[in-house]
Amino acid sequence: MLNSGNRSRLSVYAVRPVPAAKSEVTAMALYLVQHGHALPREADPERRLSEQGCREVRLVADLASDRRIPVSRIVHSGKMRADQTAHMLAEELLPEEGVAAREGLGPNDDVRALADSLDAADNLMLVGHLPQLARLAGFLIAGTEDLMPVRFQMGGIVCLDRDAAGGPWYVRWTLMPVID
Repeated sequence: MLNSGNRSRLSVYAVRPVPAAKSEVTAMALYLVQHGHALPREADPERRLSEQGCREVRLVADLASDRRIPVSRIVHSGKMRADQTAHMLAEELLPEEGVAAREGLGPNDDVRALADSLDAADNLMLVGHLPQLARLAGFLIAGTEDLMPVRFQMGGIVCLDRDAAGGPWYVRWTLMPVID
């Protein structure tokens, strides 16, 4: 238990069951991750992850690894908190193409340019910030940045997928550190 109190500290919501064995995992997906809890700017101008943020990201990374989530590459915004989150996830998920910073993942960056570059076949994990991730999910799922169909949590993973024919994106599952 990461926190005292009666709240459960883990949530997994699946639209479709997530297979347990790697041989069963054939999904092609896009994984959206909001960075973990960071220290306030007054305490740390670089906004590194807090102890709570580190614990929650490691918990989610461990659970994702146990489920053998196939991630080929992890890219992040370049901000310290996103970089730390990406590397903690990579320690467990072992993406073949590694971890790298990428332009266009800042909190207020344009989602349309980013969306045009995405392909579910890449099994790409994006580690970024709100409001951009929520706007990106809305744009991919509903065609508008104004609709935010997913509630992100710091350190949580939202898995989006789409049909091979290139139909609309949909939420396949989420893995969150906290049940509210």
